[in-house]
Amino acid sequence: MAAVTALIGAVAAAPPGTEDRTAAPPGTRAWTAAPAAGRPYAYLEGPAGSVLQDTLSLTNPGARPLTVRLSGHGAPVSFAARTVTVPARTRADVPFAVTVTADTPPGEHRGTVRAAAADREIRVDLRLRVSGPRLAALTVEDVHVETATGTLRYTLVNRGTTVLAPHLAVHAEGVLGTLLDRPRRPLPLTLRPGERTTRTEPWPDPPGLDSVTVRLTATAQGAAPATARAEASFASGPALTGAAGLLLAAAAGGGHALRRRGGSRTPPASAGATP
Repeated sequence: MAAVTALIGAVAAAPPGTEDRTAAPPGTRAWTAAPAAGRPYAYLEGPAGSVLQDTLSLTNPGARPLTVRLSGHGAPVSFAARTVTVPARTRADVPFAVTVTADTPPGEHRGTVRAAAADREIRVDLRLRVSGPRLAALTVEDVHVETATGTLRYTLVNRGTTVLAPHLAVHAEGVLGTLLDRPRRPLPLTLRPGERTTRTEPWPDPPGLDSVTVRLTATAQGAAPATARAEASFASGPALTGAAGLLLAAAAGGGHALRRRGGSRTPPASAGATP
């Protein structure tokens, strides 16, 4: 989705941002690859929807032609040629372009360019800056309580233009007060602009019999807090059995009291009876 900055560095003393995955064969001079003008990495900048261009220089100091295979990773890089044969003791300049799609969010983006030849591979960080306003916006949606297990299910959505690292707080209230109160904590994920993810939150000891309101609050740096609620009624079998037993006991106790009160009444005296 983002762009490419290409640096492929020299084998010995590779510049910052480059990584030589293999060593040059003993007794040979190493070929090199780098952005034009010997920059430590290729830095490209432009708005979304543009095509940015640069040049990659491949240098072959050896006595034989060298075939180099080029590829881009993590960004849409287009080379004038994916495979380039560089004559002996020659430098070849290979144009390449990075397409910044219209939905690429503003900010810094990175990728990797890889050059492979003669059983060696060099990787280079690619750096792109997309201009435009930065907006951090996070929502929490579709909150659902699975009453059979107490599991909370919800969806986080990045509705801004920056990468977000969400935090989550959980609170649940029952008829008699607070049942669950988990303070804000970081989640093990990041969300790219437009990305959404559905997650679950365990609740190992939900109530057996209660009417509950669950509130989830999601936050991220620069974004306003987002809150969503869900209602749930818990009524497990054991809790219902216990509640029914209490009701029956209360009813039985009430009937016994009425019978006792009825049996202790004194019949009214007959009219005209002599004391």
